[in-house]
Amino acid sequence: MTSASHLPCDPGRDTGRHETPEERADRQWNELLQELRVAQTGVQILFGFLLAVVFQPRFTELSDTDRTIYVVTVMLGSATVAALIGPVSYHRLLTGRRLKPQTVTWASRLTVLGLVLLLCTMCSALLLILRVALHNPLALWLVGGMALWFLVCWFVFPAWALARSSPSPEHEK
Repeated sequence: MTSASHLPCDPGRDTGRHETPEERADRQWNELLQELRVAQTGVQILFGFLLAVVFQPRFTELSDTDRTIYVVTVMLGSATVAALIGPVSYHRLLTGRRLKPQTVTWASRLTVLGLVLLLCTMCSALLLILRVALHNPLALWLVGGMALWFLVCWFVFPAWALARSSPSPEHEK
């Protein structure tokens, strides 16, 4: 989707901001933290609800397939939480080591992984809910449509915008 030259903290990238690499890394880190705060809040609320489901009286009425979907959803939710909180741990363990640009790059990668896992978690949770609510194959079609919408909003639109943007003079060499 993106080339390595479009990753954060690319030293040859001209942002037009006239900032040092350290200032750029600090700015990118702060921007990433703001993005993570939005994603983490939603993920933690979703994960909390997922953990509570098993303690509801109707949980025992779920079919084996629905219980399997539930377990997969909880595991995906756990992996999502780990990926989206991972950048904070990464930063904390590397603070003071003069590795901010590398930290931003790895934190960005973890964040994208977290978004992919969140997409899977959302679709899995939606599948479980719609299977229980509808009791028919329409659930799969609805989840497929929603998965496509998530992909478009989270990945296709940004990739399209990136492809339409003009490269900086540094990238034309």
